[in-house]
Amino acid sequence: MFVAAMAIVAAAFSACGNSTPRASLKNDVDTMSYAIGMAQTQGLKEYLVGSMGVDTAYMSEFIKGLNEGVNAGDNKKKAAYYAGIQIGQQISNRMVKGINHELFGEDSTKTISLKNFMAGFVGSITGKKSLMTMEEAQTTAQLKMQQIKARELEKTYGPNKEAGEKFLAENAKKEGVKTLPSGVQYKVIKEGTGAIPADTSLVKVKYEGRLIDGTVFDSSDKHGNEPALFRANQVIKGWTEALCHMPEGSVWEVYIPQEQAYGERAQSAIDPFSALIFKIELLEVNAKRK
Repeated sequence: MFVAAMAIVAAAFSACGNSTPRASLKNDVDTMSYAIGMAQTQGLKEYLVGSMGVDTAYMSEFIKGLNEGVNAGDNKKKAAYYAGIQIGQQISNRMVKGINHELFGEDSTKTISLKNFMAGFVGSITGKKSLMTMEEAQTTAQLKMQQIKARELEKTYGPNKEAGEKFLAENAKKEGVKTLPSGVQYKVIKEGTGAIPADTSLVKVKYEGRLIDGTVFDSSDKHGNEPALFRANQVIKGWTEALCHMPEGSVWEVYIPQEQAYGERAQSAIDPFSALIFKIELLEVNAKRK
């Protein structure tokens, strides 16, 4: 019934420009059509503003386009044009802005090349000869985004990397500090005698995490003093390597280079390229979940 009613509405709707048609409720179909039309607008204004970027100051232009779209009926040529308009606006208002923010953060002076974006987009969708296969395009896009993002972040957070490298170089010379193959350092506070975890072992630990300036950013105490339970390979690389050398019952202070921690990723109180320090107490290897 709903589909049939909408077909009646579309066939009878002869408004043009940006005018609003005047209701004439002469029979049940008229009344139902009006009611359905009104009911379909629930939440529409919020969607137009929030998801489509429509400025309410230009609602008359929206109505004009709406009238044209409704009166186009099943005209395939117009349908294709309107679809192009809609996709183009989504590219401009959402996709490009999202990519720019991902790559360049709040720096509004930088943007991807819209010309080259559209060359790739249109070339692919029309089946013209492309410079890459689809698989190559997906791989290249991901790789280049990572490289560009890392370069941009390093401009801002490069000093973190330098500070971490300096700290680790000086720390490696201190008595009792040992260095693992990846560059992760540790100092034994208490030597355990139990089993050493494999990377797939379920371990139970207490911990405290600090930045190299001493700021505590996380600890098991913050989670009700309950030990953490996870597999040794479900954490940052530096943790995994340390755990896989650590006998059960040990307490170590572990110093993790930024590339073995979160690298260019920010994590709440942890800025990109931050070296980290953890005090880790390995309570149990091959622990059981409750």
